[in-house]
Order: sequence, then C-alpha cells, then structure tokens
Amino acid sequence: MSSAHDDSTHGDAELVELANTAFYEAVEQADFEELSSLWLEDEISCVHPGWPVLSGRGEVLRSYALIMANTEYIQFFLTDVKVTVLGETALVNCTENTLSGGPSEEAGELGPLVGQLIVATNVFRRTPEGWKLWSHHGSPVLTESDEDEDEESPT
Repeated sequence: MSSAHDDSTHGDAELVELANTAFYEAVEQADFEELSSLWLEDEISCVHPGWPVLSGRGEVLRSYALIMANTEYIQFFLTDVKVTVLGETALVNCTENTLSGGPSEEAGELGPLVGQLIVATNVFRRTPEGWKLWSHHGSPVLTESDEDEDEESPT
C-alpha cells in the first residue's frame, strides 16, 4: 500500500531520471541549445574529470561548448543509477561508461575510440519548468591496470 506522498516522490524520481537522461543525450548529440536549457539560470557548478571547479552559468556552458567542439563522438552508457528526491532537490548518482573519439587524421573517418569509467553526481532543483541541473561532478574511476602500475612504482 502506498500513500499519496510515496506516489508523488516516485513520480518525481522518474521525472528527475528523465532530466538526467536528457542531459547525457544533449551532450551525445552536441546539442548546445538543449544542454543550455537543462541547466538552472542561477549559480551553477561543474567538475569535469581532471578539471578544476567551474562556477557560474557562463563558465559551465563554455566548458561544454569546448568539449562538444573537440569531441567527434561520445556515447554514455549509464549504470548504477540511483535517484534520491528530497523536497525541491534531487540527487542522481551514476556510473558513466563513456566511449569517445576525437578527430581523425583522414576526412570522414572517426578518430581512435577511448573508453572510460566516470562516477558522477548530478544535483537537480525543481523549477516551474521542471527539474533543472544545479551541479554536475564527474570523477574518473581507477581501473585495475591503473592500480597495478601504482603498486609497481617505488615509493
């Protein structure tokens, strides 16, 4: 048996997951206008793997424009997706199984593809227009080969 509160929270979680999916699809399609519409107009923040914290709408959106301009191909396979809704705020934790490729040396060809695991936290806020991104934080996951190299190096 579920209460009305449970039903609305369950519905919110589905809407947040749809907003989260739309974010990744916009990046995959290099749709800058769509990506821009998914972020809050307020103070936002973003951490791309290996980057410093980016703050403010202009800085965050510029980073995505740069990524889109320099990435020939990117695809996200999201796993371990967990959505938590608390009032007007929602948290999505997931693993981004990312496949990307840069420009190739030959016209019309795809550059070399690189796979990467990134754990991400996406924070959303409820607005009259729906759930909007407030913050994205991605951190690379060390693979076993990365750990083996660390163990072999002298301390």
